[in-house]
Amino acid sequence: MTTRRDMLFTATHSAIALSSLSLTGGALAAEKFKVTFTDAQWRAKLTPQQYTVLRREATERPGSSPLNSEHRAGTYSCAGCALPMFSSKTKFDSGTGWPSFWKPIDNAVATRKDRRFGMVEIEVHCSRCGGHMGHVFDDGPRPTGLRYCINGISLTFAAQTA
Repeated sequence: MTTRRDMLFTATHSAIALSSLSLTGGALAAEKFKVTFTDAQWRAKLTPQQYTVLRREATERPGSSPLNSEHRAGTYSCAGCALPMFSSKTKFDSGTGWPSFWKPIDNAVATRKDRRFGMVEIEVHCSRCGGHMGHVFDDGPRPTGLRYCINGISLTFAAQTA
């Protein structure tokens, strides 16, 4: 059940994220990626929620992604360009409300410093299309000690076939 608090948190966080983009011009603007579309093409390709997260670097509400409870073997790919991002073998329950992984697939993600909310975080994005995935933290499990905290709306899941 969505509470008033959840709605206020989501609205406030989205407003802050979107307003910070207008001040900076968007972090993606300065980088070049192999897969590119116009803003209108991205809007046509993605759902409104995917567009807001992938292209405007917003954050989905914690606990809202069905991928949190996905436990089958398979691959998580970028919802923007279908690049395989994470293997189910590296997924773990971080208790944060977002799908979490301790390692991406080689060369699938790129990172940059994110200073939007008065602190420095490491933002994670798709190396092929620049779609915003989430953030990486140094409080994950072995063997990497990393926690890739990813917006489920930024991913698709394909179960491994037998």
